[in-house]
Formats: sequence, C-alpha cells, structure tokens
Amino acid sequence: MTVQASKFTPQVLLSAPRRSAGVPNARGDLVLYTVSTYSFETHSKTAQIRILSLKDGSSHLVSEDTGASDPVWLSDNEVAFFKGSDKGTELYYQDVETPSAEPSLIHTFRGSLSSAKTKALSSGKVALVTAAVTTPQGALFFAADEKPSLSTGKIYDSLFVRHWDTWKTKNENALWYGQLEKKDGKWTLENNSYNLLVGIELACPVGPFGGASDYDINENGIAFVAKDPTIDLARYTKTDLYYTPLKSFTEKPGTPQIVKTGKLQGYTHNPTFSRDGKSLAFLRMHDIQNEADKHQLLVIPDISNLQSVETYYPSSDDRGSWDRSPSSILWSADNKQLIVTAEQHGRVLLWKLPSSLSEVNDLPTPIFEDGVVADAQLLGNSTTLFISARSRVESSRYLTLDHENKNITEISSSSKNGKTFGLTKEQCFEIWYPGSAGYDNHALCMYPSDFDKNKKYPLAFLVHGGPQSAWMDDWSTRWNPAIFAEQGYIVVCPNPTGSTGYGQAHTDAIACNWGGAPYDDLVKAFEYIEKELPNVDIERSVALGASYGGYMMNWFQGHPLGKRFKAIVCHDGVFSTQSQWSTEELFFPEHDFGGTLWDKREIYAKWDPSLHTGNWETPMLVIHNELDYRLSVAEGLAMFNVLQARKIPSRLLMFPDENHWVLKPENSLVWHREVIDWINKFSGVSS
Repeated sequence: MTVQASKFTPQVLLSAPRRSAGVPNARGDLVLYTVSTYSFETHSKTAQIRILSLKDGSSHLVSEDTGASDPVWLSDNEVAFFKGSDKGTELYYQDVETPSAEPSLIHTFRGSLSSAKTKALSSGKVALVTAAVTTPQGALFFAADEKPSLSTGKIYDSLFVRHWDTWKTKNENALWYGQLEKKDGKWTLENNSYNLLVGIELACPVGPFGGASDYDINENGIAFVAKDPTIDLARYTKTDLYYTPLKSFTEKPGTPQIVKTGKLQGYTHNPTFSRDGKSLAFLRMHDIQNEADKHQLLVIPDISNLQSVETYYPSSDDRGSWDRSPSSILWSADNKQLIVTAEQHGRVLLWKLPSSLSEVNDLPTPIFEDGVVADAQLLGNSTTLFISARSRVESSRYLTLDHENKNITEISSSSKNGKTFGLTKEQCFEIWYPGSAGYDNHALCMYPSDFDKNKKYPLAFLVHGGPQSAWMDDWSTRWNPAIFAEQGYIVVCPNPTGSTGYGQAHTDAIACNWGGAPYDDLVKAFEYIEKELPNVDIERSVALGASYGGYMMNWFQGHPLGKRFKAIVCHDGVFSTQSQWSTEELFFPEHDFGGTLWDKREIYAKWDPSLHTGNWETPMLVIHNELDYRLSVAEGLAMFNVLQARKIPSRLLMFPDENHWVLKPENSLVWHREVIDWINKFSGVSS
C-alpha cells in the first residue's frame, strides 16, 4: 500500500527519505546504499546504512548511527564505514548477512577522513584509500590537537583566500592509503597508513566539491587528479592526472608521475581503471580557464606506459568531434566497452562505445534515456548494469539494464514513481520555442497535479544558475518545479543560451554576453508561452532565479520583460558584474567576461544590472547568505537597499549559517515558506 501525501508541500519534500545511489558488491547480488530523513516534529535527523537484496528485493539495516558515513564494501558480505569521535575517525565493519549487535572496530585515525574507496587485491587483502585534511608537514590534521590561538587574524600572501564557504588554511586535502587484512576472523590495518602526497605540493581531492571520483585504485598503484600548483589556483582550472606506482599498499609511496595530454589543459576528472587494472580512462577539458568546457574522453591503453594517451573523437581544433560532454565512466566486464553518462536535452543519458579506438567508427549512441542517471555500476561479471536514476516526479529509482540487449528491470522506487508525493509523469511536459540565434530552445515544464484544461493558471518562470548549467528532468530539494506546480502554477524552466546539453556552441555563446542572447531567449520563451500555452494566465506571472538566475532577475528588473511579472524572487544573485572580483574562483569572471576587470571593464559594465536600477519597479524578494563566498552577501544588501530606497515592495531573507545554497532543513523550510508566500501574494494564488 502506498502512503500518499495529501499535498506535495515543502515540508513533505524536505522530510521525505533521501536515498543515495546504490553500490553493488563484487558478486552482484547485494546493493549498498544510505537513507536519511529529517523530522520537523522532533527536529532531528535519522541516517541509515542499508543493504538491498537483488534476489528477493528485501532491504535490511546495517547501521542507524547518525555518525556513520562513507560505507564501502570490504567483501561480498562485509561493509566498512567511518564514524567520527573525540579520538578522530574510527573505521568499523559489519557482516551484512549475519549482522552483530555492534560493528567491529578496525582502526582509529587521528584525523578527519572521508571519500573512501576499497580495492580487493589478488592476495585476498584489501587496499583502502581515503581523503583526509593534512598539515603542511604531511601529517593528519585533527582540530582537537590544535592549540587555540589568542588572535583571530588571518594572513594571506596568495590565492585562494577563501573557497565556497570556508576561509582557507595552510592545511590541504591529501590521499592516505593502507592495507586491510583479515586475521583470526577480524579485519585489521596492516602496518601504518601512508600519505600518498607527502612532500609535494599536490592536493587531492580537488576542492571544494572533489571526492572519491577524483582518484581510482588498481593492484599496483593509485591514479588521481590535482590542480597545477605552479600557477594561480584561483585564476586557472588546470588540473592534471597523476599515477603513483606502489610496490605494495604497506610501503611508502614513490613520486607521482604526471600524464601529459597535449593541448588539453583544463580540468581533469574521473580517472577510472579498467576491470583488469591495465588501462585507465579519464576526462579532460581543453581550456585552462573555462569550468564549463566540454569534457573529452581519453584512455591510457597500458598504464605502464603513461606517454601513450589516446583521445576519443579527436578534431583538428582539439575540441573533439562528439558534441556532448561525458561526466562519468564505466568499463564493461570484459573491458571491451566504455559506458559513459552525458547530458542531452535536459536529461543525463547512458552512452556506449568501444574501449579500443581502432573499433570506434561512429559517435556514441544512447542506451538509456529516461530522466537523469545519477550512477551506473556493473553487477558482477555480467552485462547487466545497476542504475540509480531520478526525474521530476521520482526522487530515487533503482533499475537494472542489460547493456547488450537493453532489457530493463525495475527494482525499486522511493516515491512509487511519484505516487507517494501525489505526482505523476502526466504533469510533466516540454516545449521547444524559437531562440534568438535562429534555432529552437528547450524548456522543461510542469502542470499542477489537479490540472484542469478548462482553467487558467499563473506562470512560474524559473531561470537556472550556472550560468553554464541546465534545468534537468531531475529531483531537487532546493529548486523543485513540483513545489511550485502544486501551489497552482504552470511551471516553465527554460534552457537558454549558456545552458549545457545542447552542444558546446550553445553553452559557449553566453561568454561576454550575459544579458544579451540569454535574455533574448527568455523573452522569446515568454512570448511563446503567452501565444501557445492557453492555460497560462500570463498577467499573473512570477519569475524566480538563483545565482546566474538571480543575475537575470536583476537584469529583468532593468529591462522590459521585468514589467511583465507580478513578483520576482532573487536568490544569491549578482547585483553588479563589476564586483565579480570579490568572488573566489577568479577563472570564472575572467572567462565569462573575456579577461580581467582592468583589461575588459567595458564588457563587465555592458552587462551590469546595477546600471539599470532606475528602471526597477517589480516587487522582489531578495535572499542572500553570509557564507556565500561565491557571491558576497553585499550583492544582496545592495539589491535590497535599492528596492527600499525606490519604495518598491521588497523583503530580505538572510541566513548567517548557509552558503550559496540553503541546505539545513529548518532553514530550507523557512526559505520555501517565504518564497511561496511572496509569489502567491502578488499572483493571487491561495496557499
């Protein structure tokens, strides 16, 4: 029996279980995953580590300790996980087939560990690699061991000064490794753990969002990515691939060996060993300052020869002939195929291609096209993939796909295909409308669940951030179209110039053009909606956006389209493009505005919303957070000051403990309440 919410509200969204991607064991019959929930009745969080049996569909508990994290497989029936304590980070394990009352302790590390990976070795032992904050001397950093300073002053001689939501210190991420052995029926850590990056100026994972996908393990070493320490980390994206051979996981490391990739000099991501460990595939971008450049797929056929690097779909301009940007890599069981994820038209698809370049004759073709693929893993040595996916009505879907015959078997759905939330796929639709560059643009849309074709509904017009990003057929706990649809809006989420998944030219065209083609595309989207969607009450439209979407809300205010909206919501937006050098990742404004502020002032000024504040008149809710170091809180204060001085109905919402995103459940509930109350007040919708 499906328990269905009477209405999909913010409280339902935020308290619903959040299930991770599933990770199968090597045998392919059990799947490891986590589930967390938040209760607004008890104001507390629950967290579970669970196992799903693919034989009978049953699920059972491994741990419900809220401090447990980073679960990984040790064997086909044993799981290890971290738990923080006043002693550091403790590594535990649990037999999932015959669980004991309490997990067994393997080792305590005097530091803060995360992003773990394991690798079963031919000896029967297990290699363990994990990330840890590390001191300049190469030791594990543990805050409790630090002597408190008598001063709070911070002194900097180079960049970064701060990153995302944290002021930088001299400590950096490093990879630590060791070997686990089972003795007398118990897992232990052999000898010591070692810092792979000791004595060198490399950091991995790459901040602020790097994790276990920044490295991989084979029998004889570790491949990892790290930013180039010889150039300004804040101004360039150059991230290189390294391989460190190891005699064993119980001995100290040698010197990392860099992998050279010619004119491809941008970000490097997702090093992934073949199943036999002999080859390595990875992704790299061309440009040294463009975080949204297209990923190209590369392979090292023989890991013992790092000089031989092959690029898939090469082109004379080194930009690659496949006009999609892969984001993850999986090798088939026989190592003859690569299965990658890549965006296309508001979805993340699975694509397949030969692993040998000599057999690559055509561009990849999709083998799975439904929603957003969050993760794909092989089941044992078969041709079957275990897929974790999401959509606009589905928060977590597990299924299997045979990548040879494309047979799909549904395993489980967290929300019973949306029924738990009172949502259905029939609410979802999409439009293609004429864009400003002479080709059609795409938008994902949503009706209310009680949609009546004989009624009219106000428009909720959502503009995404990035700006090189896209609205996806995906689930979100921050910007969920269904939340607005269930308030009684027809929701339209356009993907204008600058969006990803429609070819790199569409993405790149936003550079030096922030308020140009993207704005024109959005005007055309609005005009199309007015003409072609008869159920939209266009006179009661509202607009909402965050980050670059917030920039566009301010650009709307100063330009004609802004007058068409009853109300606007601007979350962590840009007030002045000429203040973009207060951000932390300086490569972003340098790329998007064609250079430095002093060399390209005219471009920064051309697209500056603050120069059009004399035209502002639409009621606006401003949201900005103190820990947002990407866009300083001063941006939000400036907006609110202008609105108040011009006597425009306005409100400011500020969270001192949130960054560019609002993540804490109680804060998120307030965010949703304020946003919904604001748009409903001016559109005439009853909450």
